[in-house]
Amino acid sequence: MRLKLCPNLHFSSHTDASNLRDNTGWLSRARSEEVPLSLNISSAVLRGETDDADYIPEEDLRSLSETEVEGSGEAGKEKLVLSQECHLVTLMSAIKGRFDITTTHVYFHDLSPVKEDMDRQDFKWPLSSLREIYLRRYNLRRSALEIFLIDHTNYFLNFTTKTRNRVVSRLLGLRPPNLAYNSSRSPADLLRASGLTQKWVNHEITNFEYLMQLNTIAGRTYNDLSQYPVFPWIVADYSSDDLDLSDPASFRDLSKPIGVVNPRNEADVKIKYDSFEDPSGMIAKFHYGTHYSNSAGVLHYLVRVEPFTSLHIELQSGRFDVADRQFHSIPQTWKLLMDNPNDVKELIPEFFYFPEFLKNLNKFDLGLLQGTKERVNDVVLPNWASSAEDFIYKHRKALESEYVSSHLHEWIDLVFGYKQKGPKAVEALNVFYYCSYEGAVDLDAITNPVEREAVEGMINNFGQTPSQLLKEPHPPRLSLQDALSKMLKTDRKPDITMFLNKLTPISVEVFNDKDPVVYVSGPRSPPRGFLQTTLPDCLVTVSRAGILGVHSWLPYDRYNNRGFTLDVDPTLSNNKSRRSIAGSFHPSITLHSQLFCVSHDGKMLITAGHWDCSVRVFSLTKNKTLVSVIRHFDLVTCIALDNCGWYLVSGSQDCTCVVWDISQLASAPLKPVQTLYGHDQPVTTVAIATELDLVVSGSKDGTVNVHTIHEGQYLRTLYPAGCEGMCTEITFLAFSTQGQIAFTASSVTSHSVHVFSVNGESLGSKYVAGRVTGLVTVGDCLVVVDDAGDLTMSRLLGLYPVFDIPLHIPILDVVVTPGNSHLLVSLQDGNIVVILVPVS
Repeated sequence: MRLKLCPNLHFSSHTDASNLRDNTGWLSRARSEEVPLSLNISSAVLRGETDDADYIPEEDLRSLSETEVEGSGEAGKEKLVLSQECHLVTLMSAIKGRFDITTTHVYFHDLSPVKEDMDRQDFKWPLSSLREIYLRRYNLRRSALEIFLIDHTNYFLNFTTKTRNRVVSRLLGLRPPNLAYNSSRSPADLLRASGLTQKWVNHEITNFEYLMQLNTIAGRTYNDLSQYPVFPWIVADYSSDDLDLSDPASFRDLSKPIGVVNPRNEADVKIKYDSFEDPSGMIAKFHYGTHYSNSAGVLHYLVRVEPFTSLHIELQSGRFDVADRQFHSIPQTWKLLMDNPNDVKELIPEFFYFPEFLKNLNKFDLGLLQGTKERVNDVVLPNWASSAEDFIYKHRKALESEYVSSHLHEWIDLVFGYKQKGPKAVEALNVFYYCSYEGAVDLDAITNPVEREAVEGMINNFGQTPSQLLKEPHPPRLSLQDALSKMLKTDRKPDITMFLNKLTPISVEVFNDKDPVVYVSGPRSPPRGFLQTTLPDCLVTVSRAGILGVHSWLPYDRYNNRGFTLDVDPTLSNNKSRRSIAGSFHPSITLHSQLFCVSHDGKMLITAGHWDCSVRVFSLTKNKTLVSVIRHFDLVTCIALDNCGWYLVSGSQDCTCVVWDISQLASAPLKPVQTLYGHDQPVTTVAIATELDLVVSGSKDGTVNVHTIHEGQYLRTLYPAGCEGMCTEITFLAFSTQGQIAFTASSVTSHSVHVFSVNGESLGSKYVAGRVTGLVTVGDCLVVVDDAGDLTMSRLLGLYPVFDIPLHIPILDVVVTPGNSHLLVSLQDGNIVVILVPVS
């Protein structure tokens, strides 16, 4: 998901584009809603069923990787393995360049002509940063691949078919350590092997997550507007003051294509299909001359956000489209869809997570409506939405509703499944223009360069149908109650936010001498050998006295009446065998949770607060300090690790933050990447989100600064609302999975919690009774714990409470386990409380 708005150093208000629109009238720019039918490309049209499996035979992969990569250079020396010309695909353009693979890195060198004030698209990635590779189509040709990195960035590269396969083979032969490669299979085989469908059926992943995964597997990408991810219209009620998610009438019929959701359109669509005849026999019958996902449709929705504004203007021959054809009202857009069977635009993912695209933050002149002379500015929202953020929240909630969950498989059958093409598609009124389908046109068979360019342009602008993933009906989803019953009988636990009325706290004694647990890690899975597949995850704790515990954690244990197993580290029961890390901490430091974090492999404990201003790496397996690195000029007061295991950030009393590269932590010391400035007083708390390229830091000066990771660029400062003029200290920070920034502020007289969007918009603030001692996000909720022993869960948007547990003992830390299945709460009395949905 692309959540963050990035500064545009070459920003234009596009005044010329507005003037051109206003000076040239309405009728001269009326565009055709249908595709051209006159191209003579009969020799390139492929008739009948085609093999649409996109894969590389395993024997080809083995032979190429073994014979051509073997002996690629001396250990430790970088050597070129392959150099290949290609194009980097970015939205609506393809940048000519060269892709180099070496024994340690992959490179893209921009070979396009150098222009003044133009950013060059040169990239360099270590092989260890590669996470996934997918075979892709570009202009319906099997010639591209998409590389996904550990930091969640991705790049779309187009080659020729044969060179694409060679590139993939070379990459596989180098065996990148973090590469989860499975894309030698066809998209349909990938979906079957992934187990995603069964996870969705069982409510183990959300509707949004499942649709994003289906889009990715089917070849949809944010990098190509003609293959942009597609989501369904969900809601049908855009006029009521309140959106009733329990009323089926509030929702669109997901069993029908959007063009015939209004029954009055069915007759016209059928007549169009039955009466169409192409004298050349080249063009097959179709119901719709436009596609539900294409470049123009995506730009229509995203016109207020760069770079889509510039691309929209480019598509409209240098001007903004007239105001009445702009995306200016959600209720009006829905009404036009219902009235016009030729307009069949579905939605894009941004409708479920990105409120900024509904606001005209850049103050573009989008024109005046012809009838009312009203200026087009922010998108007009339904009556039931009080703001863009409120619309996104309620729209996402509608997507995850029981009604949509029970009918979403019908829409999946239309777009990705067995009703996508063939007789079932005809029966479902779901046939689109032939050039949108895989295997419909062989571009290499078009020898006339003018005709080939025309066909490529048509495919690029018209849109492409996703790869077909299913040839049988998609299974329906279990009801929420049935899914819960099934989870409780198996080795799975549900997301606790789905069953707040069932949560139960269970206490586990860790330190029987009442030594407070100041830090508890989220569960980490240690590396497992062939015969060790049943070993539980490890849970690391640190007490206030600096005693270290490594506990066995099994989140799902059907044989335990508590539903989980937490086996306390046996060394804690013997004073002689206990592991202590207390000796090196500065005497002024009282140990707390923000001085520690555990590496993602569960092997290392990273610590701060030491007398020599260092950040240290302690081996949990070797029981000794491996690395001690000094970069700050005063005590390090807080550290935080990202979700990718790639970067660490530290904050100090010297008022600075340092970003560290820890990608090679097992074999190399911490490597400083950026030093961040901007606070007037010591830094007290930090958080980092590599997937957003963001670092946030809070200070005793009462401010939260936001920087980028890779460039170290200062973006903005956030201030706690309602705390003006008070001596306020920022005490805790957290990122949510949807990009919100949550933090707590404390003064002598008050304690408060605040939530901002990733782009700096305030989403809510509230005062809390006690001094906050821990903060964590769980789904769309925020969990706050305090020294009075209260645990409160609130919605991130608006911060209204949804759950509360009084534990009556001061709480020192709180973490959430993977999958949001448990909350782990450490207490002043040395115990850990596990909060979960009980087994029975």
